[in-house]
Amino acid sequence: RGLAQRVVEVGGEVIGVEQHRLQVAREERNMTRIFNIVLLLSASTPLGLGFSFSITPATRLLGTKLAAMAPLDQELESWASSAGYGQIDKAIPAGSSGWASFRKVTVTNPPEKDGKPVSFFVKSSSRSAEEMFLGEALGLQAMYECSGQGEDSLRIPKVYHYGDYSEGKGSLIVMEYLNLAGRSDDRALGKAMAKMHLAPATEAAGNPDKAFGFPVDNTIGGTPQPNPWTKPNSGTKEWIEFFRDHRIGHQLNLAGDSYCSNLWENDIAPRLHLIFEDLHGEKEIKPSLLHGDLWSGNIGSADGKPSIFDPAVYWGHHEAEWGMQCCAYFGRDFWDGYRAIIPEDVGFEDRALLYDAYHQLNHFNLFGGTYLTTARSDLNSLKDALDNIERS
Repeated sequence: RGLAQRVVEVGGEVIGVEQHRLQVAREERNMTRIFNIVLLLSASTPLGLGFSFSITPATRLLGTKLAAMAPLDQELESWASSAGYGQIDKAIPAGSSGWASFRKVTVTNPPEKDGKPVSFFVKSSSRSAEEMFLGEALGLQAMYECSGQGEDSLRIPKVYHYGDYSEGKGSLIVMEYLNLAGRSDDRALGKAMAKMHLAPATEAAGNPDKAFGFPVDNTIGGTPQPNPWTKPNSGTKEWIEFFRDHRIGHQLNLAGDSYCSNLWENDIAPRLHLIFEDLHGEKEIKPSLLHGDLWSGNIGSADGKPSIFDPAVYWGHHEAEWGMQCCAYFGRDFWDGYRAIIPEDVGFEDRALLYDAYHQLNHFNLFGGTYLTTARSDLNSLKDALDNIERS
């Protein structure tokens, strides 16, 4: 604390609020920086530590400012400067979760969107970017690309930066700040979701090979979600294999429920192709970008457009998006908007059991309880549907 106070006395006019300086100084990683700055400043003070060089006023100002910054502050200042956005103007705390802290940040020379200056939403964590933010960044970038920017599009925040701190432990992601409001026009939401689902798999969207999967594994809730790519130009056959092994099979392995596992392995998986028989030829399943965890808590609006957030993105069958519809409360307006663009395919209701089972198993793996009963019910109903198809 003595070292921290020395910096305050030397540079108090330029650092800011003293309480902030002292709080930053308590962080162990900054003590080394502060000590170095004190030694540096000593070259032109009566402390007489034996240095023979001089320090300019500009160097003294910069050194004192950087010494009082937390690692996140330094990263943001460096990023804003290198991106041509000037300096950090304001950084306002915006809450936290069990794994990250949030800020709303403004800069002195911001970019513009629709003629208005952009503010930024910053998430930071003590863990690495690969672990915490890579999947989110790539997912948001893909959703931004596939949603487009027209009147009937989703409002997805643009990702401006993500990565590890250049010094010390930690990482951050910087995205466009949205003034989120509650869910509004469900018909517009349905149309915008259909537009995203119909967007072609391209290099710009992160899927040049037109495959199912995603560039990285991610999470759905707190559950790991594996996303290995299928072969290029994948279709219905590859989708069935992907969902069988990396969605239902994966969740069953985590659940460890012998009833569901036996039902799946003996009565469902070998015949799973039967509920996809109508999706070949002109109806062949093509990769659609999916939000992946779409429920009411991840739906809102921003700037008069529907917005979806906190995704578990991957490329898959568009119908798999509705596995959480029991928690999304999609009404007639939504489906009218969506079906005006993507009509319902034959067998939708049977496949809905499959896609719901994935999320019920995931909820059981996350929370336990009665979700397992619902998952068993889904799988039993799916078995009955397969029996009926074979008898018909």
